[in-house]
Amino acid sequence: MWRLPGVYAPQGDTGLLMGQLGREELGPGTRSLDLCTGTGVLAVMAALRGARATAVDVSLAAVASARLNALLHGCRIRALRGDLDLPVRHERFDLITVNPPYVPSEHAEAPSGGPRRSWDAGPDGRLLLDRVCARAPRLLTCSGVLLLVQSSLSGIAGTLDALGRGGLRARVAERVTQPFGPVMSARADWFAARGLVAPGTRTEDLVVIRAVRP
Repeated sequence: MWRLPGVYAPQGDTGLLMGQLGREELGPGTRSLDLCTGTGVLAVMAALRGARATAVDVSLAAVASARLNALLHGCRIRALRGDLDLPVRHERFDLITVNPPYVPSEHAEAPSGGPRRSWDAGPDGRLLLDRVCARAPRLLTCSGVLLLVQSSLSGIAGTLDALGRGGLRARVAERVTQPFGPVMSARADWFAARGLVAPGTRTEDLVVIRAVRP
């Protein structure tokens, strides 16, 4: 995947979400939406499987990267710039994928730019997760599916509960344990001080949550 500077590079969380996406049924009539698209890899994957794929990101560099990656892979996606679902708030989708920023940060507000905007998500890591949980139900068609990836440090139970309150049937579809990367390792002591992990912990669980609108 080609990307402009500052755009989030596909990593383990992206791969985990791609694996789950590969198990979903897609076809020419499927309307897919990838929020926080970054390089557009998930939108491109959906498009290559026949979906009518839309990708949204607040970063202009990410939107440009997604468009170019679609061109390089010989598929078409609609890539839009905007804050989360605002560009598509009046539409409905059969499948939504989201790899949002979810790393707990000392800063209460999300960064307005720079690489930290791809991962920093407030003291509990839920600045974007809570917004996704609130808005996803009304973006889904009947029987529509939401696939969301996050860290155990940002409250898996909180996401499941919030999606349930929104009328979705949500469960953890996949879970892997992985070592902290550079960003998480640099904050390990702060995570422990906040009680997000036990002292000395240097691993996190990544999960894909699959939620269905009945």
